Amino acid sequence: MQWTSLNDLREKYLSFFESKGHLRLPSYPLVPQGDKSLLLINSGMAPMKKFFTGEVTPPRNRVTTCQKCIRTPDLERVGHTARHGTFFEMLGNFSFGDYFKQDAIPWAWEFLTKTLEIPEELLWPSVYEQDDEAYALWRDVIGVPESRIVKLGKEDNFWEHGTGPCGPCSEIYFDRGEKYGCGSPDCKPGCECDRYMEIWNNVFTQFNNMGDGTYTELEHKNIDTGMGLERLACVMQGVDNMFEVDSVRRILDTVCAIAGKEYGKDNSNDISIRAITDHSRSATFMICDGVVPSNEGRGYVLRRLIRRAARHGRLLGITRAFLTETATVAIEESKSAYPELESRKEFILKVIANEEKAFAKTIDLGLSMLEELTAKGGKLSAEDAFKLYDTYGFPFDLTKDILTEKNMSVDEDGFKALMEEQRKRAREGRKASDSESWKSDGISFDGVEDTVFLGYTDITTEATVKAIVVGGEFADTVSEGEKAILVLDKTVFYGEGGGQVGDTGVISHDRAEIKVLNTTKAGAIFTHMVEVEAGSVSVGDTVTATIDNVKRAAIRRNHTAAHLLQAALRQVLGGHVEQAGQLVNEAVLRFDFTHFSALTPEEISAVETLINTKILEGITVENKEMPIAEAKKLGAMALFGEKYGDVVRVVDAKGFSIELCGGTHVDNTAKIGLLKIVSESSVAAGVRRIEAVTGANVLQLLNKYKGIIDDTADVVKSANPMEVATKARAVVAELKDSEKKLEALNAKLAGSKISDLMAGATEVNGVKIITARLDGTAPNDLRTMCDKVKGDSDNAVCLFAAVNGDKLTFCAAAGKAAIAKGANAGNIVREVAKLAGGNGGGKPDSAMAGGKDVSKADSAVAAAKDIISSMIGG
Repeated sequence: MQWTSLNDLREKYLSFFESKGHLRLPSYPLVPQGDKSLLLINSGMAPMKKFFTGEVTPPRNRVTTCQKCIRTPDLERVGHTARHGTFFEMLGNFSFGDYFKQDAIPWAWEFLTKTLEIPEELLWPSVYEQDDEAYALWRDVIGVPESRIVKLGKEDNFWEHGTGPCGPCSEIYFDRGEKYGCGSPDCKPGCECDRYMEIWNNVFTQFNNMGDGTYTELEHKNIDTGMGLERLACVMQGVDNMFEVDSVRRILDTVCAIAGKEYGKDNSNDISIRAITDHSRSATFMICDGVVPSNEGRGYVLRRLIRRAARHGRLLGITRAFLTETATVAIEESKSAYPELESRKEFILKVIANEEKAFAKTIDLGLSMLEELTAKGGKLSAEDAFKLYDTYGFPFDLTKDILTEKNMSVDEDGFKALMEEQRKRAREGRKASDSESWKSDGISFDGVEDTVFLGYTDITTEATVKAIVVGGEFADTVSEGEKAILVLDKTVFYGEGGGQVGDTGVISHDRAEIKVLNTTKAGAIFTHMVEVEAGSVSVGDTVTATIDNVKRAAIRRNHTAAHLLQAALRQVLGGHVEQAGQLVNEAVLRFDFTHFSALTPEEISAVETLINTKILEGITVENKEMPIAEAKKLGAMALFGEKYGDVVRVVDAKGFSIELCGGTHVDNTAKIGLLKIVSESSVAAGVRRIEAVTGANVLQLLNKYKGIIDDTADVVKSANPMEVATKARAVVAELKDSEKKLEALNAKLAGSKISDLMAGATEVNGVKIITARLDGTAPNDLRTMCDKVKGDSDNAVCLFAAVNGDKLTFCAAAGKAAIAKGANAGNIVREVAKLAGGNGGGKPDSAMAGGKDVSKADSAVAAAKDIISSMIGG
């Protein structure tokens, strides 16, 4: 048993099972593909579910992986113990109806005792108490003494989740030695002490839970093996926990170096060091897999991790941004197994830097507010917690963490209710208006053959109606005036997908005219959303399907232009640019991409010029199918996180852009015409959006712009529209000159008013008090008058009020000598405004406030003299 690095252990395991006929698959992304039940992949088996259920055919019946996983239920415990972490890697070997216990158990033992050379006497198998087959294999085939085979009950050694496939487990425990034990003579696997560490778990999926307490045998039995890589590394490296494992420890040591702390010397420091170490790994892998910080879903998980790590940095005394340094080490330690970490390094570090910078702006304010709110102890209200989160971007989980440290609590149920109200408002704002007639949710097209798609080359075809759905139910016929879903045996209509909208057009035969309003897909079945305009159509009818080719041609232009846009962005901005979403229809192309700052006018111009150069070059665009291995060799870009089959469609604009894409495209870039970028904006942290038009839509846009210029020329009286900018600048200059003259005149009038008011001032304790109501005076002019009072007289205090429509404004000022005697403009204006139901304040020498009750203006001004007098000892 020799010390082995974490990276070497991973490779040894995968290579071992390759030698047993397993296909090595790369780790699936942390973002689940086609599985809405999970926020993030949290086990090695999670991405394999569809293989186990038979929904998808696995690439081979024997598969081995090392899967990246994230679990966050115990996030608040991470750092507080050395056991808890959010990121881990799970080794797995899987059999989909192929080998079973007779192979799985011996291979597990062979890997541990022969490949890794772990002494047999340190390994203890456990079996389900009723699994005599597994027990016999351990005892009779492997030769483990009965004294070291532990039978455990259903709670420990039987895997099941409700109804469906389930089965017994057989685990392998490593004996860490008596010093970790409880001292009991009965101590063995299953004991609550730390002596026996589970390192291998074989799940034998052999039964089907019928839901009524009975189980039936599965026809095809499966193997699901899970082994935590970090746990195995603890065994092979002789360390107590994952934070001591070589590649993780290097991140931890980096944290210590930045903070100037020594791990193991102070428990509170150790908590923060572990939290930063773990969260740095998690954030790095999540961003690499396409997650960006946000306030919803997995984006919020990422935001919590980064901000929690940043706060723990503050607790260690780190006052600068530092998380890119720990992330860099995380990348370096894992890039050999996950090369995408290196290729996306620039993007990962930019996301972390931006989020840490954004949090730095809010954390001080948030911490200060939280300190005020918790000064009296007790329970923090839901409203206060929500305000911290919604207004100041202070994560609720961070609020909970800090309150826990203060032995306080928060109204979590109330907070969740406020969050749900906010989500409900957002949902209502987004609510779709799809017709109920077209609903296909819950409809199963089992028994309906996959649709043959001819739309890459054809615009019309004869087809047979295979299914009709009306109002969510299958029907034999649909008649004039009704809406329905039609399924054909073949079609030229593109089904919405990959960001491209579905086709529209006409389906007809000699007895019916049917308008196709949209086309979608249910798996490989194309669903045509239709409205029957005349006649009727029935299942089995032969029809002619024809797309709206003018619309399709515009969509083709926009889709190919989107590919050119991505290639141009990568050339101009850098290789970190990746597609984060897109919409391609006949009117516009909208492309979302990873980048961290607004594009400059120069960058937008460079991208636009590069694309139009390639359009005018008339580059041939090839659109063909090929094996995915061949496509990768050609360097075809894939949408990150997307899973592709063995055969893929490749769109190749020769020498400039090559991507995997199932959409429809032009065959030559010249057919795009021209491209014009209409807008560039932010979608989310680290994600930008460009909208652009092509072809005839560019002409429409130019005509729109020309119309705006002509209208503006009329308004500014410019005879030549081409000189409208010059004329507009002249008009603006005239307006500014007029404003300056008006300000000078107002100042002169204010000066004469002030002279009159000063003459009628009341003097109290050597201080001149001036109060007046000056309706119609704008707030800025009111302030100018107050400034003139304090400028002309050091020992003067003034309070002016003005009503403008339904708005009441108060303004106060005090000279230096008056302030020395106790006058304070901020306090004066606050007290006066209160009398009119308002509030406000400001500096001792100048302040403004608003009143809500205009009818109280006179009484408030009248009270001002007494308020001022009381301040200056009058």
